[in-house]
Amino acid sequence: MARFILRRILQAAFVLLVMSFVIYSLIGLMPGDPIDIMIASNPGATPELAAALRKIYGLDQPLLSRYGHWLWAAVQGDFGYSRLHSAPVLAVLAPALWQTCKLMLISFTAAVLLAFALGIVAALRPGGPVDALISLFAFAGISVPVFWLALMMILVFAVDLHWFPASGIATVGDGSIRDYARHMVMPVITLALAQTGGFTRFVRASMIESLRSDHVRTARAKGAGEGRVVLVHAFRTALIPVVTVMALNFGSLFGGALLTETMFAQPGMGKMIYDSILGNDYNLALTGLLFATLVTLLSNLLADIAYGWLDPRITLA
Repeated sequence: MARFILRRILQAAFVLLVMSFVIYSLIGLMPGDPIDIMIASNPGATPELAAALRKIYGLDQPLLSRYGHWLWAAVQGDFGYSRLHSAPVLAVLAPALWQTCKLMLISFTAAVLLAFALGIVAALRPGGPVDALISLFAFAGISVPVFWLALMMILVFAVDLHWFPASGIATVGDGSIRDYARHMVMPVITLALAQTGGFTRFVRASMIESLRSDHVRTARAKGAGEGRVVLVHAFRTALIPVVTVMALNFGSLFGGALLTETMFAQPGMGKMIYDSILGNDYNLALTGLLFATLVTLLSNLLADIAYGWLDPRITLA
């Protein structure tokens, strides 16, 4: 196990290195740079001043040389300075990362629990009316765009019913937990429903296959109760392919909550990366995208480790 984890960590480090170069190169090829923006906002700036600023910031050097300087500084914990926020990148990244982690973990947990319940119920009577209703709900969750769902949530629960605030993370002058929870309800429900449909379909298909397997029939023949057969023997086997899908979706949630965060004005990672790309804030955009890549790699590693726990026949050697 230790050798497997070490090998995967080394592989993740190599992937991060390659991704950092690819992202740095793509951002470096974007038209314009921070100096152009600074000069455009200052009509009195001369070409000599622009050239001097590019030399100070190293923008007059070749792309590979600039990447090497950035990589060496990043290894030492210095990810540069954010131009948009006039602060170190890590200082800007920390609150956005914390906000996204809370939104992501709560919505992902809600989506997984709901998908497990619906998928198991649908698999017990495939083709029946309950299965048809759950399948309809799942297909609707897959098909409905996130921005439309967010708009409907705002229109119904914020504008018409006045149950929840339409945007933000707290009311001005009220920093209570209850107020914060009210602001989180609609973003969490929106992001959870966007994930539940796909998860439910995978759980249902995997459970139907597992319930027809030999070891489940053997458990029934030995006199095991239906609840134990479904929740212990069938469900544990059905989790193996489902874990892979959920691990991949967990990583994509880190940077994929852009629409939800934008619609509800949540200052998270998705919106921060989007704003930094539009504002040519190279250091902040690069670091944010690398964090999203790191979360995806870690979620895949945890999924591989979970395989061995779910099925002892699987070896990680």
